[in-house]
Amino acid sequence: MMCAGSDTRMHDVQQLIEQALARGQGALSEHDSKRVLAAFGVPTVMEELAGSAADAVQAAERLAYPVAVKGCSPDLMHKSDRGLVALDARDAAAVEAAVAAIDEAAGGVGLDGYLVQRMVRGKREIIVGGMRDALFGPCVMLGLGGILVEAVADVSFRLAPLGTRDALEMIGELRGRRIFGPLRGEPAADCDALAGVLMSVGRILEECPQVSQVDVNPLIFQGGDPVAVDGLVALAAPGGAKGGPQA
Repeated sequence: MMCAGSDTRMHDVQQLIEQALARGQGALSEHDSKRVLAAFGVPTVMEELAGSAADAVQAAERLAYPVAVKGCSPDLMHKSDRGLVALDARDAAAVEAAVAAIDEAAGGVGLDGYLVQRMVRGKREIIVGGMRDALFGPCVMLGLGGILVEAVADVSFRLAPLGTRDALEMIGELRGRRIFGPLRGEPAADCDALAGVLMSVGRILEECPQVSQVDVNPLIFQGGDPVAVDGLVALAAPGGAKGGPQA
């Protein structure tokens, strides 16, 4: 079954998913996951996938320092815990050192390359997720906490597809919703833009039956604007078992 839509971007998404399934992948890499997110209108961090240390330096210079450097593979999750993420690299030497450290930490995991990202600054981090419930079908989750989401456990759920009212109600249901107002010198969060992200995640699940799960963690507010800094799209053939990286 094809993702709905006939434009070039939707065709590219479907091709990306089908090629990953043909290779036996349980998930897309972070870079490819964010390509899917962006195709559905989720604002994502500016980034480039580099094949070598020299390419990573060139990418960093195009993006402008400081940058983050990550190992990129569909077989990797929890990259920070494995030493596969370097933040705030401020010059070519720091990027080269980051690539060397990632190569060493990756061990036997084959990398697609090195993901070079513009650093996103913000005091507010949230998580947006989507999954297929065995009983209710596609649903969308919003939670506070970034890497602490499991400890904070402040979440809201809705069934997909979502309308604008549904998405705004999710935001209002969070116990920590005050973080969306002006905070420590930062402007109020653009809740309409966040509602758009929630609706987009629901659309991915509705329109792409091969997608079993979507995780955007963290989504950082840069000023008032939400930006997806990391993302995961897990796959399963329609009617098949749920996929996901095991590393």
